[in-house]
Amino acid sequence: MSKHFAAVVRGSGPGLLLAHGGGGGVEGNFGGILDELARTRTVVGPDYPGSGATPRSTVPLVLDEVADELVATAAAAGVERFAILGYSLGTAVAVRAATRHPSRVTGLVLTSGFARMDNRMRLAVDVWKSLLGGDRELLARYLMLAGTGVKHLATLTPDELETAVKELAAFVPEGSPEQVALVESVDTRAELAGIAVPTLVIATSLDGLASPTLSRELADGIPGAKLVEIEAGHNIGVEARDEWLAAIGPFLAEVA
Repeated sequence: MSKHFAAVVRGSGPGLLLAHGGGGGVEGNFGGILDELARTRTVVGPDYPGSGATPRSTVPLVLDEVADELVATAAAAGVERFAILGYSLGTAVAVRAATRHPSRVTGLVLTSGFARMDNRMRLAVDVWKSLLGGDRELLARYLMLAGTGVKHLATLTPDELETAVKELAAFVPEGSPEQVALVESVDTRAELAGIAVPTLVIATSLDGLASPTLSRELADGIPGAKLVEIEAGHNIGVEARDEWLAAIGPFLAEVA
């Protein structure tokens, strides 16, 4: 694993560390809200191994190590204390970072997340893994089907759908196999009760990949956590960008 992850650093103000999803990246998962977040905060967005400019790992990824490197990347950028905005797999990275580095973490925003996979997600990830070594366009079609909310899908013309599939196929990061294997390994349930910072859990209510039930489990497990549900599929940054920002902004202002 690299010494520090390659990272986007933008803005000024209180620290905000981003933790992206498996098979994702900072630009892919947070690109639509980065500029807005950086208007009032110093945003550090590291890419996991095999995403963005971070070299692919030659060994399996371990949640403790990914969380530690995420925190180290923020410190290397001069941001010593920060809230963490985690998305999908990034919610588990964020929880583990708060568990292992409690003096640095000021708050958590956990979007489309999970403390462990349920059977629906396990089946989805099994198919995702099996498609990674083959036709990228077929993989993209599957991920669109699993991850996009039915309401958003219904708004797309056939041409727009084909364009979205091709764009997603071109985006699949080189490090997806290791990152998806890390998704499979997640189980943070035992540490949720020990999270002592303000936490906002954002459930995506039309999510076919990480069910809103899993977000509710996160919120129920973390003392004092606030739960907000947004009508979107897993791809909240595209489907409900403004609603996502509207939930994140006031919470981060309170934490800061």
